[in-house]
Amino acid sequence: MMKKIFYSLVALLLTTASCKNVLDIEDLNSVNEDKVWNDPNLVNAYLANLYTLFGNWNSGADNNSQQLAGINFPLNAVTVNNTVYKAWDYTTMRKINTAIQKVSGSTGLNDATKKSILGQALFMRAYMYFNMVKHHGGVPYITKPQDLENDELKVPRNSTKECFDLMIKDLDEALTYLPMTIAKGAADYGRIDGNFALAFKAKVLLYKASPQFNPSNPYGNAYWAEANAVNKKAYEQLKAQGYNLTTDYYNIALVEKGPEVVFAVINSYPNKVANWDNGVRPGSESRGTASAVPTWDFVKEFPMKDGKLYTDPTGKYHKTDEQFLQSYWENRDPRFDKSIVWNGKVYEVSGKTGKRQYTSLGIADALDNFGENPKAGTTSSNRDRYTGFFILKNSKLSLRQTQVETQYDVDFVLMRYAEVMLNYAETANETGDLATATSLLKQIRMRAGIEPGEDNSYGIVAGNKSDMREALLAERNIEFCFEGHRFWDLRRLRRLAVLNNKTKQGVEAIAINANGTDMDLKAAADLAKNYQLKENQFKYNVLQVPSTGNKVNLVPDTYYFFPIAQSVIDKNPSIKQNKDWGGEFNPTIE
Repeated sequence: MMKKIFYSLVALLLTTASCKNVLDIEDLNSVNEDKVWNDPNLVNAYLANLYTLFGNWNSGADNNSQQLAGINFPLNAVTVNNTVYKAWDYTTMRKINTAIQKVSGSTGLNDATKKSILGQALFMRAYMYFNMVKHHGGVPYITKPQDLENDELKVPRNSTKECFDLMIKDLDEALTYLPMTIAKGAADYGRIDGNFALAFKAKVLLYKASPQFNPSNPYGNAYWAEANAVNKKAYEQLKAQGYNLTTDYYNIALVEKGPEVVFAVINSYPNKVANWDNGVRPGSESRGTASAVPTWDFVKEFPMKDGKLYTDPTGKYHKTDEQFLQSYWENRDPRFDKSIVWNGKVYEVSGKTGKRQYTSLGIADALDNFGENPKAGTTSSNRDRYTGFFILKNSKLSLRQTQVETQYDVDFVLMRYAEVMLNYAETANETGDLATATSLLKQIRMRAGIEPGEDNSYGIVAGNKSDMREALLAERNIEFCFEGHRFWDLRRLRRLAVLNNKTKQGVEAIAINANGTDMDLKAAADLAKNYQLKENQFKYNVLQVPSTGNKVNLVPDTYYFFPIAQSVIDKNPSIKQNKDWGGEFNPTIE
């Protein structure tokens, strides 16, 4: 029901008689404001259009990290003169501030409608400013629509601490207006509620306490106690209202409106669709080559079934590097099987029962292959963009090849209960509550299907604060894979060195006979046509990706706060540049 309302309201706004497009805020004075701001349908439609700020599925959300192929940070990737990694959207901010101002002064809206609109708009303002501060540190925190003729437009940056304080102020006010819960079956499902607002407030405070913003006192600052109190409250409030982990990790998003979904952006074919499947599927099952593929580097980071890495000599499934390379799909954390497609894996896409996906050069479709086997007699066109792996997570396998570009309409899960849990675990750990952090981490691993082990630890070895810190970061890497968390987690923890000066790799598969000799490629291809070749009938080699050109990520310490674009400073000299980029502004809260 909400999906229909969402789009009918937007259509209503866009087709209102004699109204210019009200969404063009620059022309606001040319419309009948009384008609817009005193009509609940038009106001709701206006607000519905602002929900686009929450984004949608993005297969390349983790391109900045080791999870996906691609060198996103070559030399000088970020400069003051380009627009890369800049967040400075005062156009949307003006629209939000306009809604807050006009609705507050409206005489035609009832009190309930006013509160609903104001709660959502105040949340949106905090959400937008959080993204800007996360990128740059303090920004001008504008709280009213600026008039081009009467207002002073050359506003300086608020300090970073002031911005955090104002975000919390907006969120606290929003919480007084928003309903605590919007039920999964309610007509308003898809709108912001108090649960999402509280969970997001907890996330904002997690960032405020983080090493990114407190470099000289990363874990001993007083902000951790504040963050822990609110994260605990968010966790307990959501738990009391029935939020819990989806039983099957695979179904978190694919079974919509599940118990883990805290906030989702609604997609509904044909009105609104996303491009996830078209971005992650092998080319032979999509409308072009996959734009995002997992790396071998990341494949190795998934634990084994006992929760320990294959390199851990105490692990039940310990292997040497060579043993692991030739059997990497065996005895893994079940999330691996539900997130990754590898050579020879059963991959029943497009309704193809028993289908296995191949990546081996000379065997796989030309749109899927990866490698440089000279015996194949051909060159892979995917050598520098593929890795021998594809993304399975959140893929709607029922879609046919012709449908992936236009019919992927799975709701985009922006925040889920697992994030609330792990955010709380992090703050609990930093405030000395190791028991709570361990309990929450165990719950995540139990749902994943990791073996408890004789000591019922689920592979967790963290007897102190420092070890738990590492365990939680590693868990987030796996639990939230391809959801766009990894780079930002490393950045807020000042751990970008993990990515700096690193190459990326893929794995080539070459079919072999039972005695280990190379299989005749024609015979192998014939077996593959009927999906008779399994993953253990190949040998595997590691190849660097890309093979030519920029092969190393360069992520310097200056990236903990990105620069303000020079074009912004040219327009407003009151804006001072960050100190690591030639200016004098301190983007931390110290």
